[in-house]
Amino acid sequence: MPDNPIQEIYTLLFNFFGPQNWWPGETPFEVMVGAVLTQNTSWTNVEKALAPIKKEGLLTFEALESMPHALLAEKIRPCGYFNLKADRLKNLFSLIRTNYHADLDLFLSDETQALRQALLSVKGIGPETADSILLYAAQKPVFVVDAYTHRVLARHRIIAEDEEDYHQIQEIFLGSLPCDTQLFNEYHALLVQAGKNFCKKSNPRCPDCPLAPLLA
Repeated sequence: MPDNPIQEIYTLLFNFFGPQNWWPGETPFEVMVGAVLTQNTSWTNVEKALAPIKKEGLLTFEALESMPHALLAEKIRPCGYFNLKADRLKNLFSLIRTNYHADLDLFLSDETQALRQALLSVKGIGPETADSILLYAAQKPVFVVDAYTHRVLARHRIIAEDEEDYHQIQEIFLGSLPCDTQLFNEYHALLVQAGKNFCKKSNPRCPDCPLAPLLA
């Protein structure tokens, strides 16, 4: 195992997949909404929900915040759990209005830890969703840990299979890499690619994986 396996994983994945230019959202607000909608579903389903909303010119804070709950839920139906996710979006919008005077720029420019605590205070927003908003919408140097991250690290014996502490896993990256927003953005996207294409939940393609040298 290399002295810095976290850096080695990044190098191998970047050399194989190249730059990802991720997250798939055109505006910080779209990224925020997408981070909530992608909970327990694929981004493909989120796109199905967002496409008509964008086409109608409704993908703005003002439009979605003022939209009745039932209508919002119906519009996001393709992403699943639509009533629950409408609740979570409304909770997030309420935070922005109450704590940040409905000013998205003020919200996104808040100090990293203060903004993270504010997001975690919203019912329905956990660490992964909060950190996705911080990294991809607010451009803060925060590392996002998801199921792909856990799987890759566990299979390469960097963490235990039953390790579930989000912050302990996050600290492995923060302690092994420069504190850089673009790097964290790229790395998370590369782990998603590795998880989707090689390090699958079942029938992983280990021999073909760009990380195979780490198992040698």
